[in-house]
Amino acid sequence: MSDLPDLLLASLEPLTRKQAEHSLSTYSQQQGFLSHLLRLVLDQSQNKSVRLSGSVYLKNVSKSRWEDDVQPIVEQDKAALRAELVPAMLALSNPADKSIRAQIAEAVSLIAELDFPTRWENLIDQLVASLSPTDYNINIGVLQTGHSIFRHWRAHVRSDLLFTEINLVFSKFMTPFLQLFRQTASLLTQPGQSKDQYTLLAQSMVLLVDIYYDFTCQDLPPSIEDTHLEFFGANGGYFTVLMSWDPAELKGDSEDTTASLPSQIKTRILEVLELFIKLFPETLQTSNAVETFVQAVWSLIGSNRLPNVSDDMLVSQSLKFISTALRSGFYKSSIFSAPGIIPTLIEGIVVPNTTLREHDIEQFEDDPLEYVRLDLAVSAAGTDTATRRQSAMDVLQTLVSSGYEVEATEIVGGWINKGLTEYQSNKEVNWKAKDTAIYLLTAVATRGVTTQQGVTSTNALVDVVKFFSDHVFQDLQAAPGSVHPILQVDAIRFLYTFRNQLTKPQLLSVLPLLIKHLDSDNYVTYTYAAITIDRILFIRQNGQLLFAQADIRDFASELLGVLLSKIERAGSAEKVAENDHLMKCVMRVILTARQSLTPSHEQILNRLVAILGVISKNPSNPKFDQYIFESLSALMRFVTSGSPATIPTFENVLFSPFTIILEQDIDQYVPYVFQLLAQLLSLRPISEPSPAQYKALLPYILTPTTWVQQGSIPGLVKLLKAYLQRDAAQMLKEGQVVSALGVVQQRLIPSKNNDVYGFELMQAVLAFVDVSPIKQYIKTIMLIILTRMQNSKTDKFVHLLTRFVLFIMAANKEGLGPDYVIEMFESIQPGLWGQILKNFVLPLVPKMPFKERKMTAVGMTRLLFQSNLSVQEPSVQTWPAALQALIKLFSEPQYLSQSKTSEDEGFSGITEIDHEEQTAGYQAAYSRLAASESAESEIDPVAYVSDPQQFLGEQFVAFGRTGGRTGASSLQQLLSKGDPRVIQPFVGSLAAAGFTI
Repeated sequence: MSDLPDLLLASLEPLTRKQAEHSLSTYSQQQGFLSHLLRLVLDQSQNKSVRLSGSVYLKNVSKSRWEDDVQPIVEQDKAALRAELVPAMLALSNPADKSIRAQIAEAVSLIAELDFPTRWENLIDQLVASLSPTDYNINIGVLQTGHSIFRHWRAHVRSDLLFTEINLVFSKFMTPFLQLFRQTASLLTQPGQSKDQYTLLAQSMVLLVDIYYDFTCQDLPPSIEDTHLEFFGANGGYFTVLMSWDPAELKGDSEDTTASLPSQIKTRILEVLELFIKLFPETLQTSNAVETFVQAVWSLIGSNRLPNVSDDMLVSQSLKFISTALRSGFYKSSIFSAPGIIPTLIEGIVVPNTTLREHDIEQFEDDPLEYVRLDLAVSAAGTDTATRRQSAMDVLQTLVSSGYEVEATEIVGGWINKGLTEYQSNKEVNWKAKDTAIYLLTAVATRGVTTQQGVTSTNALVDVVKFFSDHVFQDLQAAPGSVHPILQVDAIRFLYTFRNQLTKPQLLSVLPLLIKHLDSDNYVTYTYAAITIDRILFIRQNGQLLFAQADIRDFASELLGVLLSKIERAGSAEKVAENDHLMKCVMRVILTARQSLTPSHEQILNRLVAILGVISKNPSNPKFDQYIFESLSALMRFVTSGSPATIPTFENVLFSPFTIILEQDIDQYVPYVFQLLAQLLSLRPISEPSPAQYKALLPYILTPTTWVQQGSIPGLVKLLKAYLQRDAAQMLKEGQVVSALGVVQQRLIPSKNNDVYGFELMQAVLAFVDVSPIKQYIKTIMLIILTRMQNSKTDKFVHLLTRFVLFIMAANKEGLGPDYVIEMFESIQPGLWGQILKNFVLPLVPKMPFKERKMTAVGMTRLLFQSNLSVQEPSVQTWPAALQALIKLFSEPQYLSQSKTSEDEGFSGITEIDHEEQTAGYQAAYSRLAASESAESEIDPVAYVSDPQQFLGEQFVAFGRTGGRTGASSLQQLLSKGDPRVIQPFVGSLAAAGFTI
């Protein structure tokens, strides 16, 4: 453990990070590690970087392994850490330790989410006992810890379990919380405090208001309902007073970008107000709180009184509060219907906040990627990431949709015309006036909008297409430098926003202009051009993609060349990967152009691989990584589908970089590599054994350490399935099948995260490997499965077991079938099959998901009519119930219906690739490559059956004609044991279809 400080420092350096992380991972499995690490974090004599790195590592171990089944933290260590964490938070009360305390608070939050209250009963008692009447450094630590626990309630769905936890917290924490709130508010509003005292009190108040939100996010507690006038009252309510509280000691510099503490408090109060308007409007109406706070907001932000960047969050939340009050409809008569209110709202609050500020222009020039990120966050209006413009836009859109459409459109129209006129009078000087006009038009015209599809409905009083033709198109086609670049970006963004309002011919006509803007020297211009091309190509109408490969065949290669050149010119690994919008557009073009890229595929492939080589030196942007690997996968899929002879080209180009990634263990890329290797091998004919370069990889793939990374497991399973499909006999001979089953037994089935892949790999083994030599191993795994069923059964695990049983029963392979299943369970324990069938399989048969219903129908048919053991004692006792479950399955309407579009035939799921919700930051989690998945590579155990209803009828007749199996009941005897109300209609329907005994 004496190595720990050096290892933590080494983990911060790119050259030593990998080895240091490996050593830390090894040490972390020793008993007592977490407590030792926490003591190191608390040791003030240690290097600050060591302590911070240690706190991050502690949080990450808590997150990844607290409930891990494969590398669990022993209960003794968990108990020790639970006892030590809250005291640690208090020990870190020094302001200099703020960043370290935040990591420990996050660790408390993660553990509490899993263990509180059942395994951490005294957590709230620890917090309450730690509160101090005088030391606000300690109180901040307690409140931060409490908020880290309670904030999760905001995202939870209401449940008895959740409210049991909430009520437990309220019973212990509510009274001291309210007392501390009163004390802090009183001290905060007393004049004469020093700057340090104000700072501590204000930091505490920010957390107190956060917790007030936490406590009311699900329901209104009686304690808060009874005291709401204390907080919301027009005369002297805490929130009311704090909205105008702004001591000179806490005023920040006008150049600051961080919100001042008074600004943070006001922002949080307005979040609480917004919550109450949505959930508890009656409570607010008794105090006229909304009217009071609307006036406060008016005074606070009207006429652009808060121009500084540091107040952006407060202004955005103020605007969101107004939007929410408008949407609620409660205050139409009392606030918004008064004469002159709407014009004042638009003129004094909306228009000033849609006008570009100097900060916005500087950001456009100096931090263009951040400018794009914020400008795109339209759907996030009012959140922490929303700009003032987006929140002002939200107010306008709310006015339009809340009964003020005519008045708002008319007033805004006047401001739009004014801006356009100003621009015409002096285009070089007044370009900002046109920018504001375009933004206002966009806001007032938009009624419905989604991130994926853009504007879905518009204001009927605004002709968007005419405005585009008259005022926007000219900037779109203008030569670079002839208009301000922000106006050109406005024109591109207008297309991006209203893409659904333009026809396909109109969109095709502007695509060449967008491609031209891709070649711009301005970062925002070419980035927005890429974003807009991507979104245009993603447009769907009536469930179909609007653009097909024929639409872009003529210029797809040229377009990809321009995009790839932009990416390549960036230089360093970080700069190349910085702009994921460009790579996303590359992906979208490949997904649209498909087989039409075959003539140029080799050049595109080599350029993508070269870019991959650059960024692999320092992976820094998970979105970019997702898009480049998805691009490689899609290019491979479409080109090889039309030209199988190109498969060796892909192998020759990709094997070298993939080998480097695996050898260097670039863990961000390894999960993608396994998926692409599986895709490559799956493209080769099943009748041929795997080529030598694949076989050389197999020993490495079966090494236990290869399966440690969670994100690699799905790709590894796909790859092993492809090997088994081609090389099962050789793998069995060399002991590699047994190694694969060892992975299933030790790493996959015991894990709640990976059990689905364990069943998937077992199914592949049974489908392709001779069953006899591996029976004992399958039986061992079945014992582990049954142990999990007994100790930690979940609905998901029951479904996985049921699907596995049905798979074996349905598979038309020597050695498999229903009798194999029955023998296996009965050999473990006599009578066990009947219990499994009755308690788990039959209840799920009618509920199986659509894609598994054919397999379910065939498996159950074979159990009923092709099994010797199912019609003998003791299994025969469950035969009638099994038939009734099958009948119920077939009674589901259109249970086997399926439709495919011609363009998507054979490429199911690929048109859905979007990744809009891709989260920032690397995780060990699996990042699925949608283009690598194809129905052809999946194991279909029932491919031999074309129509399961026909199959059922034929097997029913055949079984009836033989009079049942030897020594078993006849079909008529078996049918007589079932419910005649179910059996007779079923037999009748078979007879009507021509299947009679």
